[in-house]
Amino acid sequence: MAAKKKETAPEEGREEKIAEETPEAEVVETSAAPEAEVLPTADELLRAEKEKYLRLAAEYDNYRKRSQKEREALYTDIRVSTVNEFLPVYDNLERALRQETADEAFKKGVEMTMQGFTACLEKLGVHVFGDVGEAFDPNIHNAIMHCEDETLGENVIAEVFQKGFILGERVIRFAMVKVAN
Repeated sequence: MAAKKKETAPEEGREEKIAEETPEAEVVETSAAPEAEVLPTADELLRAEKEKYLRLAAEYDNYRKRSQKEREALYTDIRVSTVNEFLPVYDNLERALRQETADEAFKKGVEMTMQGFTACLEKLGVHVFGDVGEAFDPNIHNAIMHCEDETLGENVIAEVFQKGFILGERVIRFAMVKVAN
């Protein structure tokens, strides 16, 4: 029996050697398989990074456009605010022009001041509106009175109490008018 044990012992050693060799072969096979998987994974990673880059570029572009719009809106708000502060001066010059005076030099000076002021407003992009005979537009005119006038058509401005001012599409001040029905 001892001889049998000795005989089986070498067989067990051989089996262990075979078992040891087999995992190495499997290791080689499994290491070859991940290399094939790495290439598609690298492509997927590259694709994912490209998508991240495109999203980041689009986000930056949107940020740049939004900032530009905010800057333009702020610039417009500042111009509107500034012009709004000068409107009482315009009204006073307009009242001064309506007054009769014997001093022609004084009247000429007020006219020139009004022309210069109006030119400055135009350079800023501000337009004056609300003249007698214009069609009434409730979006830019404020009707404070109505009258019956056969000579004027319907919804036509009969009298202007205060001129209106507009910057682009933004109304700075509505014109206060009397409208003919």
